Amino acid sequence: MRDLIHQAFQLRELLILTGLGVIALLAEIFNFKKLLFPIVLIGLASVIVVCCLDWAPKDTDRFFFSNMLNVNNYSLGFTIVIMVVSVFWFLMSEKYFSDETNVTDHYALLLFALVGAFLMVSYSNMTMLFLGIETLSIPMYVLVGSKKNDLSSNEGAFKYFLMGAFASGFLLFGITLIYGVTGSFDLVQIAAFVQKSQGTVPPLFYAGGLLMLVGLSFKVSAAPFHFWAPDVYQGAPTVITAFMATVVKTAAFAAFFRLFWMAFGRAGAEWSHIMWVMAAATLLIGNITAVFQTRVKRLLAYSSIAHAGFMFIAILAMSKTSASAILYYAAAYSLSSLTAFLVLYLVMQNRAGDDSIESFNGLVKKKPILAGSMTIALLSLSGIPPLAGFFAKYFIFVAAISQGFYWLVGIAILGSLIGVYYYFKIIIAMFFNASKDDSPIDVPNDQSALLFVLSLLILVLGVLPEVISRLL
Repeated sequence: MRDLIHQAFQLRELLILTGLGVIALLAEIFNFKKLLFPIVLIGLASVIVVCCLDWAPKDTDRFFFSNMLNVNNYSLGFTIVIMVVSVFWFLMSEKYFSDETNVTDHYALLLFALVGAFLMVSYSNMTMLFLGIETLSIPMYVLVGSKKNDLSSNEGAFKYFLMGAFASGFLLFGITLIYGVTGSFDLVQIAAFVQKSQGTVPPLFYAGGLLMLVGLSFKVSAAPFHFWAPDVYQGAPTVITAFMATVVKTAAFAAFFRLFWMAFGRAGAEWSHIMWVMAAATLLIGNITAVFQTRVKRLLAYSSIAHAGFMFIAILAMSKTSASAILYYAAAYSLSSLTAFLVLYLVMQNRAGDDSIESFNGLVKKKPILAGSMTIALLSLSGIPPLAGFFAKYFIFVAAISQGFYWLVGIAILGSLIGVYYYFKIIIAMFFNASKDDSPIDVPNDQSALLFVLSLLILVLGVLPEVISRLL
């Protein structure tokens, strides 16, 4: 017991995040709700500082809790990205929470979701993977349905919960089969078993891996397990949708890659064809369906599915550059998506919740900061240089080409071209279409400053991609 407590204090990132969640639960009881926002920001900034202090030479692992958690540069890199995005997200959603009566409950749910995200990027045992997924997912089920008087929010939460429960069942069944074959939940020992088997791995192992693939594909909204995403994204409050599209997706892909890279890498050829088809289907379905959307929120939901296809390619490639490619892509995509959702949130606030493309008509004349930031975000999501999204896709393509996936890269390029079309529908509406509503759009100064910082970071990451790409 003493050893566990000692390890907990050594694992400062987890300790700070858990402590913040507990503080949020106590804020209502001890009446310091007004201090909760700065406390959370300081706490998240502290996690970023601690991650930087714990940064070590490459291939340096620190194991905790009977080797169930492995904190190395891979987990620290993704933790930093998640925490930076979370800081921006809390700054974005401050006004939303100030209007809510259950502020402390929402903060606690979000902070414990971040605890789950940390477990997902740091696990080295499949038991801890499952705990991390559930710790992240359960708060999200509640938050998606937090607009209690909104039928679409309730419907989205119900769908998300049901589909999440099925996905967890697939994941647990897969873990059970893997354990039955290898006798271990530990990723290193599973990898050693695969290597020792030398091509004679029992079929049950592949069945277990396939079931885990299904469960994790749901979490990242990869086709054909993406059907929940548009309805959930549409029904959830816009700020919660932004959290799901950035923080949740980043943590899920980090966990996905860690499993297949550390444990299943040597056996990956057996299901590579399935993953190839899934990646191609995700790219095509996400991009083609987005073309027909008339609501920006739903368009961004299908865009999120399409971008999942790009990161799926890096998992399939499983090369030495894949980890860096996913980390950079997650950072670039998260910043761009957060900017787009912040603009959407501000527009919807001033348009009585209207998220149609027409609500963006003439935006450049009403509020240039909104139109400019949205344009930068959409161009980055399109992969237009010199913005971050261009190099994000470039690094994915390099990883895929190095493993001979030329046709898949071709499909990805086709998907990017389709993406340019539907992203430009919004840009054209902002710059060239006349608005039928001449009422001004009110944007607080702090939100304008946040949009400026996010847009600047998208440009800086595009000009200096090595800031992130060389970390791993």
